[in-house]
Amino acid sequence: MVRVLKGGLGSLLSLLLLSPADAFYIPGWSIKSYKEGTQVPLLVNKVYSDNTQLQYAYYDLPFVCPPTGKSRSGGGLLSGQSIPLNLGEVLRGDRIMASDMELEMGKDKPCNFLCSKEISRRDLRRAKEMVRDGYVTEWIVDNLPGATSFVTSDKTKKYYAAGFKLGYTEISPATGKARYFLHNHHTIVIRYRKAPGKAGERGERLVVGFEVYPKSVGRDNRRDSSGCPKDLQHVSGGFELYMAANKTSDLTARYPDSSYYPDALEEDEGEEGSLTVPYTYSVYFREDDGIEWSHRWDLYFVNQEEGSRIHWLAIVNSLIICGLLTGIVMIILAKTIRTDIKAYKEAAIEDGKLRRKKPRSGARSPKEKVPGLLDQGTDLDNDADISEDDEALEDVTGWKLLHADVFRKPSCGNLLAPLVGSGMQLLFMAIGLVLLSALGVLNPSFRGGFISVGVGLFIFAGVFSGYFSARVFKSFDGTNYKSNALVTALLFPGLTFGLVFILNLFVWAQASSTAIPFGTLMAMLLLWLCVQVPLVLAGSYYGYVKAGAWEHPTRTAALPRQIPNQAWYIKSLQSILLAGLIPFAVIFIELLFVFQSVWQDKSGYYYVFGFLAMVSIILVVTIAEVTVVTIYIQLCSENYHWWWQSFLVGGGSAVWVFGYCIWYYTFKLHISGFVSSLLFFTYSFMACCVYGLLTGTVGFLSAYAFVRRIYGAIKVD
Repeated sequence: MVRVLKGGLGSLLSLLLLSPADAFYIPGWSIKSYKEGTQVPLLVNKVYSDNTQLQYAYYDLPFVCPPTGKSRSGGGLLSGQSIPLNLGEVLRGDRIMASDMELEMGKDKPCNFLCSKEISRRDLRRAKEMVRDGYVTEWIVDNLPGATSFVTSDKTKKYYAAGFKLGYTEISPATGKARYFLHNHHTIVIRYRKAPGKAGERGERLVVGFEVYPKSVGRDNRRDSSGCPKDLQHVSGGFELYMAANKTSDLTARYPDSSYYPDALEEDEGEEGSLTVPYTYSVYFREDDGIEWSHRWDLYFVNQEEGSRIHWLAIVNSLIICGLLTGIVMIILAKTIRTDIKAYKEAAIEDGKLRRKKPRSGARSPKEKVPGLLDQGTDLDNDADISEDDEALEDVTGWKLLHADVFRKPSCGNLLAPLVGSGMQLLFMAIGLVLLSALGVLNPSFRGGFISVGVGLFIFAGVFSGYFSARVFKSFDGTNYKSNALVTALLFPGLTFGLVFILNLFVWAQASSTAIPFGTLMAMLLLWLCVQVPLVLAGSYYGYVKAGAWEHPTRTAALPRQIPNQAWYIKSLQSILLAGLIPFAVIFIELLFVFQSVWQDKSGYYYVFGFLAMVSIILVVTIAEVTVVTIYIQLCSENYHWWWQSFLVGGGSAVWVFGYCIWYYTFKLHISGFVSSLLFFTYSFMACCVYGLLTGTVGFLSAYAFVRRIYGAIKVD
């Protein structure tokens, strides 16, 4: 626990990318080479499973060989020594430590005895549960995760799956019950190639592959004096996790009238007894010139390349939807609105001529009344004048009637402004992450880099959050910008921090490495309060005092006009759900790959950021167009309450994304346990909130630009 707390307290610097230099590389850079006979450190990390969201540090498992503390791993590392972690690694549950396994470059070791671990009945039950749940182990050599090797169905390509199984399960043909076997021998294959340049001339080598082949060696297999199996090629039976019930006089006393002893006694924690597990390993080095060092991660994605056609299908699907929407928007802008504006201006000019010839009784003189209904000099606060103008322009219908109400400040505008500010903050973070990932700067070798950089971008984007929130707030006639800035700085981060803290209480109780250490939570709290909040205040000051409010092209009347009855599909909830379905249709295919990477492939190696960037661009365009069309239809129905509606319509697809999360949990995942399910739904809810804020802000700004444009165009000079 001490090492975890230290790592958490140091994560403030890690966030600023002051992590160990060998934790990050751009392909072709930061190459580490090894001389013949040099120790190659093997690090152990964690175990994880597709069937649960709870991860555990490898050395926290009670049935594995504990570290001895000896200096056997090379590079000055002691066995069991914790490796410094950046913020992203801590948040994703990594707990990397040096192991006792000895790897010397170029020297094969057919068998090495590691230890004999004695486990109790409680430890036995824990091992069986983890084997049953399909837990996978992650070891690391030269920043590569130990992999299980496979070949494609056509046997033309080799690919890796990160991690290897703790054990396996068999169904007994005699009893029909499950039998659990533990992998207690590991064959390690290190693939290398000659180093380039002068290092290669000195005989140094590069690690380009790390494969682990686990094997279960039963107790009936003969072993030599060192504890290694005599014949690893022909193993008779696996190591079964089984401990016979202790049928002694104690059991007779507990069950005096029965000759039957329950099977549960095998795992009874109160029963005495132990099981000894012998652990051994083999090491082989194989030269492989077919793998370039800069492309050694490609093997982890070869099998996933078969999904490229599905990605292109998603792109085509998104382009078709976006193209149809673009056509609709162009028709609205180029034909309908231009025709309306032209007719409106002609009617306004004609009305001005008639007034100069035959002024109405009681009407203002030409010097007092400037022709043009929406001219900035017109007194639109006078309801009588507005009524006269509406009577004069009998052809004015639909959205043009809302000129004196369309920019009326919304209810709860002091909440909408912080939400827009938070959305801009998330939008900046998302653009930075997708761009850096698509360019290859953020890649799988930068372990935890995606999360670390994401948090850093979010903190820095507090400036944009405060700026946009303050400008929207002032446009809504807000006066106390400091309180608005504090709400902006505390609202979304506070909700996120509170949910994570409550969730951690459940995960801490499970002793899982998924739990964020207390030191890391305190470091993130300091980042939030001491860095982000001042940045938000600075952005708010500039946005409110220096930049000021957005100027609207029309003035607002004193009394609001009455809104007629609306069609069912224009009402708030229906329009949000219907409009949100279109952006969801753009991204739902790509969502499948994202969900597989996050929830099933716990190694988190999502690799198609180029496709994701394309889909994201199409998504932003689609949301902007959907919001514009929806708000235009609403304005044509003489409903001027568009501020909140534009934000909610833009973020409406988040409802469908959360529904997709429920479907994915029900039909695709096999998660068991209350805490794992709680983790899934809480993190899914937080992700949908992030997505909703981001897309809602895009919709709000798109609608605002559209409304300003069309109402600014009908002003008559």
